Amino acid sequence: MNRQPLRLAIMEAMRILEAAGVSSPRTDAELIAAHVLGVERGRLPLVPLVDPAVVDAIGQMVAQRAKRVPLQHLVGWAALGDITVDVGPGVFVPRPETELLLEWGLKLLKGREYPVVVDLCTGSGALALAVAHARPDAVVYAVDIDPTALAWARHNAELRAAAGDSRIRLYSGDISDSAMFAELDGLVDLVLCNPPYVPEGTWVPPEVAEHDPAHAVFAEESGLAVIRHAVTVAARLLRPGGGLAIEHDDTHVAAVPSLVRARRVLTDVEDHPDLTGRPRFVTALRG
Repeated sequence: MNRQPLRLAIMEAMRILEAAGVSSPRTDAELIAAHVLGVERGRLPLVPLVDPAVVDAIGQMVAQRAKRVPLQHLVGWAALGDITVDVGPGVFVPRPETELLLEWGLKLLKGREYPVVVDLCTGSGALALAVAHARPDAVVYAVDIDPTALAWARHNAELRAAAGDSRIRLYSGDISDSAMFAELDGLVDLVLCNPPYVPEGTWVPPEVAEHDPAHAVFAEESGLAVIRHAVTVAARLLRPGGGLAIEHDDTHVAAVPSLVRARRVLTDVEDHPDLTGRPRFVTALRG
């Protein structure tokens, strides 16, 4: 059996993915190869030759990716912070942009013992679980309205607990409900929220349009409907000095900070760019 250069298989994968319009052909080709080989991406140069069966397996995954099936669905996981969570059909795939929101939240918690954290619209549970991993002393609550998303979140929570992380407290609920988490009013150190925020009718890539749940991507009122509720909830839950971070669409650079400033108890309102420099999330403190 003639072994073949892995480098050539990756180059061919890049060519196919680039022709298919995939935005990061090299990254995706290398991650697919690493997944098939069961090694970290950085160790690919240590695998110069592979069997034809490996080349075939890479080719099959590349063909699926070229059909714009999300890479995370193909490999079965997505990363956020220092953890990975399982993802697949029916749940929103965490994005790298949310790393910066997570970093802001963890920085706010430095020096606070046993902080209380709430993750609104938790989806796969990635944000809540990343906080619980970074801060084992935190009490982390997470809520979502979608039963499928909650099933993924429960699955991921069990996996993280088995790995030794603290358990999070998962709830089914609608953040427009004024009674939700009423027992936490004025007691929360950090509220995080990555809600559906893309204005309805906006073009999105096939990976999003065909695979992410629409209700986890799009929102009414030009994308602001769920964000409005999140701001209201945060103003109620946060203790003085507590912090809020909400992700938003890049068209919301003026609208979301204005919504937050309208709640007079929220101060130090600041908008932050994502990894590409686009406006992506707003933060505030409870006065």
